Amino acid sequence: MNTTFNINNLVRANIKALKPYSSARDEFKGTADVFLDANENPFGELNRYPDPQQTEIKQKLSAIKSVETNQIFIGNGSDEVIDLAFRIFCEPGKDKVLTFTPTYGMYDVSANINNIEVIKQPLINDFQINLNQLQPYLDFEDVKIIFICSPNNPTGNSINTEDIEYIIENFNGIVIVDEAYIDFSSQASFIKNINKYNNLIVSQTFSKAWGLAGVRVGVAYASEAIVALYNRVKPPYNVSTLNQEAVLECLNNQSEVSKNIDIILSERTKLKDALNQLDIVKKIYPTDANFLLVEVDNADKTYQYLIDKKVIIRNRNTQVENCIRITVGTAVENQKLIEALKNI
Repeated sequence: MNTTFNINNLVRANIKALKPYSSARDEFKGTADVFLDANENPFGELNRYPDPQQTEIKQKLSAIKSVETNQIFIGNGSDEVIDLAFRIFCEPGKDKVLTFTPTYGMYDVSANINNIEVIKQPLINDFQINLNQLQPYLDFEDVKIIFICSPNNPTGNSINTEDIEYIIENFNGIVIVDEAYIDFSSQASFIKNINKYNNLIVSQTFSKAWGLAGVRVGVAYASEAIVALYNRVKPPYNVSTLNQEAVLECLNNQSEVSKNIDIILSERTKLKDALNQLDIVKKIYPTDANFLLVEVDNADKTYQYLIDKKVIIRNRNTQVENCIRITVGTAVENQKLIEALKNI
Protein backbone atom coordinates (compact mmCIF):
# COMPACT_ATOMS: atom_id res chain seq x y z
CA MET A 1 0.00 0.00 0.00
CA ASN A 2 1.13 3.54 -0.76
CA THR A 3 1.30 4.73 2.88
CA THR A 4 1.88 8.38 1.92
CA PHE A 5 -1.31 8.56 -0.14
CA ASN A 6 -4.25 10.32 1.47
CA ILE A 7 -7.37 10.51 -0.65
CA ASN A 8 -8.72 13.47 1.32
CA ASN A 9 -5.78 15.55 0.09
CA LEU A 10 -6.72 14.75 -3.51
CA VAL A 11 -10.48 15.24 -3.65
CA ARG A 12 -11.72 18.62 -4.85
CA ALA A 13 -13.09 20.79 -2.04
CA ASN A 14 -16.51 21.19 -3.70
CA ILE A 15 -16.82 17.41 -4.01
CA LYS A 16 -16.00 16.96 -0.33
CA ALA A 17 -18.78 19.42 0.50
CA LEU A 18 -21.23 18.05 -2.05
CA LYS A 19 -24.52 16.75 -0.72
CA PRO A 20 -25.50 14.04 -3.24
CA TYR A 21 -28.98 13.89 -4.69
CA SER A 22 -31.14 11.34 -2.91
CA SER A 23 -33.50 9.66 -5.37
CA ALA A 24 -36.75 7.94 -4.50
CA ARG A 25 -35.15 4.54 -5.08
CA ASP A 26 -32.25 5.47 -2.79
CA GLU A 27 -34.64 6.25 0.03
CA PHE A 28 -36.76 3.12 -0.41
CA LYS A 29 -35.14 -0.09 -1.67
CA GLY A 30 -37.69 -2.75 -0.80
CA THR A 31 -40.75 -4.23 -2.49
CA ALA A 32 -44.25 -2.82 -2.19
CA ASP A 33 -47.72 -2.98 -3.77
CA VAL A 34 -48.04 0.72 -4.56
CA PHE A 35 -45.30 3.15 -5.58
CA LEU A 36 -46.34 6.80 -5.46
CA ASP A 37 -42.99 8.31 -4.48
CA ALA A 38 -41.02 9.01 -7.70
CA ASN A 39 -43.56 10.83 -9.89
CA GLU A 40 -43.47 7.96 -12.37
CA ASN A 41 -46.19 7.27 -14.90
CA PRO A 42 -48.31 4.42 -13.46
CA PHE A 43 -48.75 2.87 -16.93
CA GLY A 44 -46.31 0.98 -19.13
CA GLU A 45 -43.64 -1.73 -18.93
CA LEU A 46 -40.65 0.59 -18.46
CA ASN A 47 -42.38 3.22 -16.37
CA ARG A 48 -40.31 2.64 -13.23
CA TYR A 49 -36.87 4.09 -12.60
CA PRO A 50 -33.97 1.61 -12.64
CA ASP A 51 -32.05 0.51 -9.57
CA PRO A 52 -29.69 3.48 -9.00
CA GLN A 53 -27.06 1.24 -7.40
CA GLN A 54 -27.26 -1.68 -9.88
CA THR A 55 -27.42 -4.06 -6.92
CA GLU A 56 -27.86 -7.35 -8.80
CA ILE A 57 -25.00 -6.64 -11.18
CA LYS A 58 -22.68 -5.78 -8.31
CA GLN A 59 -23.62 -8.94 -6.44
CA LYS A 60 -22.81 -11.11 -9.45
CA LEU A 61 -19.58 -9.25 -10.21
CA SER A 62 -18.59 -9.53 -6.56
CA ALA A 63 -18.75 -13.32 -6.81
CA ILE A 64 -17.01 -13.45 -10.19
CA LYS A 65 -14.20 -11.00 -9.40
CA SER A 66 -13.79 -11.81 -5.67
CA VAL A 67 -14.28 -8.22 -4.51
CA GLU A 68 -16.79 -6.59 -2.19
CA THR A 69 -19.88 -4.95 -3.68
CA ASN A 70 -18.84 -1.60 -2.16
CA GLN A 71 -15.65 -1.79 -4.23
CA ILE A 72 -17.61 -1.79 -7.52
CA PHE A 73 -18.92 1.20 -9.45
CA ILE A 74 -21.16 0.68 -12.49
CA GLY A 75 -20.98 3.44 -15.07
CA ASN A 76 -22.65 4.52 -18.30
CA GLY A 77 -19.76 3.05 -20.27
CA SER A 78 -16.12 3.31 -19.24
CA ASP A 79 -16.28 6.88 -20.49
CA GLU A 80 -18.29 7.79 -17.38
CA VAL A 81 -15.65 6.14 -15.20
CA ILE A 82 -13.04 8.36 -16.87
CA ASP A 83 -15.08 11.55 -16.78
CA LEU A 84 -16.07 11.23 -13.12
CA ALA A 85 -12.41 10.76 -12.15
CA PHE A 86 -11.69 14.22 -13.59
CA ARG A 87 -14.68 15.70 -11.76
CA ILE A 88 -13.70 14.18 -8.42
CA PHE A 89 -9.94 14.66 -8.36
CA CYS A 90 -8.97 17.46 -10.78
CA GLU A 91 -9.49 21.19 -10.30
CA PRO A 92 -10.33 22.70 -13.72
CA GLY A 93 -7.69 25.04 -15.11
CA LYS A 94 -5.21 24.03 -12.40
CA ASP A 95 -4.56 20.30 -12.15
CA LYS A 96 -3.00 17.97 -14.71
CA VAL A 97 -3.15 14.31 -15.71
CA LEU A 98 -0.59 12.12 -17.45
CA THR A 99 -1.04 9.61 -20.25
CA PHE A 100 1.33 7.37 -22.19
CA THR A 101 1.08 7.85 -25.96
CA PRO A 102 -0.12 6.45 -28.25
CA THR A 103 -3.19 5.45 -26.25
CA TYR A 104 -6.98 5.67 -26.01
CA GLY A 105 -8.10 9.08 -27.27
CA MET A 106 -10.96 9.56 -24.81
CA TYR A 107 -8.54 10.47 -22.01
CA ASP A 108 -7.64 13.63 -23.96
CA VAL A 109 -11.22 14.44 -24.90
CA SER A 110 -12.53 14.07 -21.35
CA ALA A 111 -9.62 16.13 -20.01
CA ASN A 112 -10.35 18.91 -22.51
CA ILE A 113 -14.04 18.91 -21.60
CA ASN A 114 -13.09 19.31 -17.95
CA ASN A 115 -10.39 21.92 -18.71
CA ILE A 116 -7.55 19.72 -17.46
CA GLU A 117 -4.08 19.80 -19.00
CA VAL A 118 -2.72 16.47 -20.29
CA ILE A 119 0.98 15.63 -20.02
CA LYS A 120 1.80 13.08 -22.73
CA GLN A 121 4.66 10.70 -22.03
CA PRO A 122 5.72 8.77 -25.19
CA LEU A 123 6.00 5.01 -24.89
CA ILE A 124 9.39 3.61 -25.90
CA ASN A 125 10.02 1.43 -28.97
CA ASP A 126 8.25 -1.71 -27.74
CA PHE A 127 5.35 0.46 -26.49
CA GLN A 128 6.42 0.22 -22.86
CA ILE A 129 6.71 2.95 -20.22
CA ASN A 130 10.03 4.75 -19.86
CA LEU A 131 10.30 4.99 -16.06
CA ASN A 132 13.39 7.21 -16.23
CA GLN A 133 11.54 9.87 -18.22
CA LEU A 134 8.46 9.47 -16.05
CA GLN A 135 10.25 9.80 -12.70
CA PRO A 136 10.11 13.63 -12.35
CA TYR A 137 6.35 13.68 -12.93
CA LEU A 138 5.67 11.29 -10.03
CA ASP A 139 6.43 14.15 -7.62
CA PHE A 140 4.47 16.88 -9.44
CA GLU A 141 1.75 17.99 -7.01
CA ASP A 142 -0.46 19.25 -9.84
CA VAL A 143 -0.51 15.82 -11.55
CA LYS A 144 -3.52 14.14 -9.98
CA ILE A 145 -4.19 11.13 -12.26
CA ILE A 146 -2.05 8.79 -14.35
CA PHE A 147 -3.86 6.72 -16.99
CA ILE A 148 -2.39 3.35 -18.01
CA CYS A 149 -4.21 1.42 -20.74
CA SER A 150 -3.23 -2.25 -20.57
CA PRO A 151 -3.65 -3.95 -22.99
CA ASN A 152 -3.08 -0.67 -24.74
CA ASN A 153 -5.17 0.81 -27.53
CA PRO A 154 -4.16 1.10 -30.39
CA THR A 155 -0.93 -0.86 -29.89
CA GLY A 156 -2.49 -4.02 -28.41
CA ASN A 157 0.33 -4.89 -26.03
CA SER A 158 0.14 -5.25 -22.26
CA ILE A 159 2.18 -2.85 -20.15
CA ASN A 160 4.87 -4.39 -17.96
CA THR A 161 3.27 -5.34 -14.63
CA GLU A 162 6.29 -4.34 -12.57
CA ASP A 163 6.30 -0.88 -14.13
CA ILE A 164 2.62 -0.38 -13.31
CA GLU A 165 3.19 -1.45 -9.71
CA TYR A 166 6.18 0.89 -9.40
CA ILE A 167 4.05 3.83 -10.56
CA ILE A 168 1.21 3.01 -8.17
CA GLU A 169 3.61 2.68 -5.24
CA ASN A 170 5.52 5.89 -5.98
CA PHE A 171 2.77 8.27 -7.09
CA ASN A 172 0.66 10.19 -4.59
CA GLY A 173 -2.24 10.56 -6.98
CA ILE A 174 -4.77 8.26 -8.61
CA VAL A 175 -3.61 5.57 -11.04
CA ILE A 176 -6.31 4.35 -13.42
CA VAL A 177 -5.48 1.04 -15.10
CA ASP A 178 -7.81 0.72 -18.09
CA GLU A 179 -8.40 -2.97 -18.76
CA ALA A 180 -10.98 -2.78 -21.54
CA TYR A 181 -9.23 -5.65 -23.36
CA ILE A 182 -8.04 -7.71 -20.40
CA ASP A 183 -10.26 -10.72 -21.24
CA PHE A 184 -8.22 -11.30 -24.40
CA SER A 185 -4.92 -11.21 -22.53
CA SER A 186 -2.96 -13.84 -20.63
CA GLN A 187 -1.83 -11.13 -18.21
CA ALA A 188 -3.62 -11.10 -14.85
CA SER A 189 -6.02 -8.28 -14.03
CA PHE A 190 -4.98 -5.62 -11.52
CA ILE A 191 -8.33 -6.06 -9.73
CA LYS A 192 -6.53 -8.37 -7.31
CA ASN A 193 -4.53 -5.33 -6.13
CA ILE A 194 -7.31 -2.93 -5.15
CA ASN A 195 -6.98 -3.89 -1.47
CA LYS A 196 -3.20 -3.52 -1.70
CA TYR A 197 -3.19 -0.08 -3.34
CA ASN A 198 -5.60 2.56 -2.06
CA ASN A 199 -4.86 4.89 -5.00
CA LEU A 200 -5.72 2.34 -7.71
CA ILE A 201 -8.79 2.32 -9.97
CA VAL A 202 -9.21 -0.59 -12.40
CA SER A 203 -11.57 0.15 -15.27
CA GLN A 204 -13.24 -2.60 -17.29
CA THR A 205 -16.13 -2.75 -19.75
CA PHE A 206 -18.91 -4.95 -21.08
CA SER A 207 -18.32 -3.55 -24.59
CA LYS A 208 -15.52 -5.85 -25.74
CA ALA A 209 -15.28 -9.47 -24.57
CA TRP A 210 -18.86 -9.47 -23.26
CA GLY A 211 -20.23 -8.29 -26.62
CA LEU A 212 -22.40 -5.48 -25.24
CA ALA A 213 -20.97 -2.37 -26.92
CA GLY A 214 -24.48 -1.15 -27.69
CA VAL A 215 -25.46 -1.35 -24.02
CA ARG A 216 -22.84 1.13 -22.74
CA VAL A 217 -21.92 -0.27 -19.33
CA GLY A 218 -18.50 0.13 -17.75
CA VAL A 219 -17.14 -0.88 -14.36
CA ALA A 220 -14.61 0.59 -11.94
CA TYR A 221 -13.04 -1.50 -9.19
CA ALA A 222 -11.38 0.44 -6.38
CA SER A 223 -11.27 1.00 -2.63
CA GLU A 224 -14.54 1.56 -0.80
CA ALA A 225 -13.55 5.21 -0.30
CA ILE A 226 -13.06 5.85 -4.01
CA VAL A 227 -16.25 4.03 -5.02
CA ALA A 228 -18.18 6.09 -2.44
CA LEU A 229 -16.91 9.25 -4.16
CA TYR A 230 -18.02 7.94 -7.54
CA ASN A 231 -21.49 7.21 -6.16
CA ARG A 232 -21.64 10.70 -4.67
CA VAL A 233 -21.13 12.51 -7.98
CA LYS A 234 -22.81 10.18 -10.50
CA PRO A 235 -26.29 10.94 -11.90
CA PRO A 236 -28.94 9.16 -9.79
CA TYR A 237 -30.10 6.74 -12.52
CA ASN A 238 -26.98 6.49 -14.69
CA VAL A 239 -27.60 2.95 -16.06
CA SER A 240 -30.99 2.18 -17.58
CA THR A 241 -33.20 -0.80 -16.75
CA LEU A 242 -32.74 -2.26 -20.25
CA ASN A 243 -28.97 -1.98 -19.99
CA GLN A 244 -28.91 -3.58 -16.55
CA GLU A 245 -31.06 -6.45 -17.80
CA ALA A 246 -28.73 -7.03 -20.78
CA VAL A 247 -25.71 -7.17 -18.48
CA LEU A 248 -27.42 -9.57 -16.08
CA GLU A 249 -28.38 -11.86 -18.96
CA CYS A 250 -24.75 -11.92 -20.07
CA LEU A 251 -23.47 -12.56 -16.55
CA ASN A 252 -25.85 -15.50 -16.33
CA ASN A 253 -24.43 -16.94 -19.55
CA GLN A 254 -20.68 -16.81 -18.95
CA SER A 255 -20.05 -20.06 -20.83
CA GLU A 256 -21.23 -18.48 -24.08
CA VAL A 257 -19.03 -15.45 -23.47
CA SER A 258 -16.02 -17.69 -22.82
CA LYS A 259 -16.72 -19.63 -26.01
CA ASN A 260 -16.82 -16.45 -28.06
CA ILE A 261 -13.56 -15.24 -26.52
CA ASP A 262 -11.89 -18.53 -27.49
CA ILE A 263 -13.16 -18.12 -31.06
CA ILE A 264 -11.83 -14.57 -31.24
CA LEU A 265 -8.42 -15.66 -29.96
CA SER A 266 -8.29 -18.48 -32.50
CA GLU A 267 -9.30 -16.13 -35.31
CA ARG A 268 -6.70 -13.61 -34.13
CA THR A 269 -3.96 -16.17 -34.75
CA LYS A 270 -5.36 -17.14 -38.16
CA LEU A 271 -5.74 -13.49 -39.16
CA LYS A 272 -2.18 -12.69 -38.13
CA ASP A 273 -0.84 -15.65 -40.13
CA ALA A 274 -2.82 -14.63 -43.22
CA LEU A 275 -1.70 -11.00 -42.98
CA ASN A 276 1.93 -12.08 -42.72
CA GLN A 277 1.61 -13.63 -46.19
CA LEU A 278 0.76 -10.27 -47.81
CA ASP A 279 3.43 -8.13 -49.46
CA ILE A 280 1.89 -4.85 -48.28
CA VAL A 281 2.26 -5.89 -44.62
CA LYS A 282 5.55 -4.72 -43.14
CA LYS A 283 5.00 -5.55 -39.48
CA ILE A 284 2.37 -6.89 -37.13
CA TYR A 285 2.82 -5.76 -33.56
CA PRO A 286 2.35 -8.21 -30.65
CA THR A 287 -1.16 -8.04 -29.22
CA ASP A 288 -3.08 -9.07 -26.11
CA ALA A 289 -6.31 -7.55 -27.39
CA ASN A 290 -9.01 -8.38 -29.95
CA PHE A 291 -7.26 -6.37 -32.65
CA LEU A 292 -3.97 -6.15 -34.54
CA LEU A 293 -1.85 -3.07 -35.17
CA VAL A 294 -0.41 -3.57 -38.64
CA GLU A 295 2.24 -1.52 -40.45
CA VAL A 296 1.64 -1.33 -44.20
CA ASP A 297 3.21 0.45 -47.18
CA ASN A 298 0.76 3.34 -47.06
CA ALA A 299 -1.87 3.41 -44.32
CA ASP A 300 -3.94 6.23 -45.85
CA LYS A 301 -4.22 4.56 -49.25
CA THR A 302 -4.89 1.12 -47.72
CA TYR A 303 -7.63 2.54 -45.54
CA GLN A 304 -9.33 4.28 -48.47
CA TYR A 305 -8.97 1.19 -50.69
CA LEU A 306 -10.71 -0.97 -48.08
CA ILE A 307 -13.50 1.58 -47.72
CA ASP A 308 -14.10 1.29 -51.46
CA LYS A 309 -14.36 -2.49 -50.94
CA LYS A 310 -16.82 -1.86 -48.07
CA VAL A 311 -14.40 -3.26 -45.50
CA ILE A 312 -13.89 -0.82 -42.62
CA ILE A 313 -10.79 -0.85 -40.45
CA ARG A 314 -9.21 2.00 -38.42
CA ASN A 315 -6.49 4.22 -39.83
CA ARG A 316 -4.00 4.92 -37.03
CA ASN A 317 -1.40 6.65 -39.21
CA THR A 318 -1.55 9.80 -37.09
CA GLN A 319 -0.68 7.81 -33.95
CA VAL A 320 1.73 5.20 -35.32
CA GLU A 321 3.20 5.90 -38.75
CA ASN A 322 1.68 3.89 -41.61
CA CYS A 323 -0.29 1.67 -39.24
CA ILE A 324 -3.84 0.40 -39.48
CA ARG A 325 -5.79 -1.22 -36.67
CA ILE A 326 -7.79 -4.31 -37.55
CA THR A 327 -10.42 -5.71 -35.20
CA VAL A 328 -10.67 -9.50 -35.20
CA GLY A 329 -14.02 -10.39 -36.74
CA THR A 330 -15.73 -13.63 -37.62
CA ALA A 331 -13.98 -16.12 -39.90
CA VAL A 332 -16.07 -14.85 -42.85
CA GLU A 333 -15.34 -11.19 -42.11
CA ASN A 334 -11.62 -11.83 -41.69
CA GLN A 335 -11.50 -13.74 -44.98
CA LYS A 336 -13.22 -10.86 -46.81
CA LEU A 337 -10.57 -8.52 -45.45
CA ILE A 338 -7.71 -10.79 -46.57
CA GLU A 339 -9.20 -11.24 -50.05
CA ALA A 340 -9.55 -7.47 -50.40
CA LEU A 341 -5.95 -6.89 -49.31
CA LYS A 342 -4.65 -9.55 -51.71
CA ASN A 343 -6.04 -7.51 -54.62
CA ILE A 344 -4.80 -4.10 -53.48
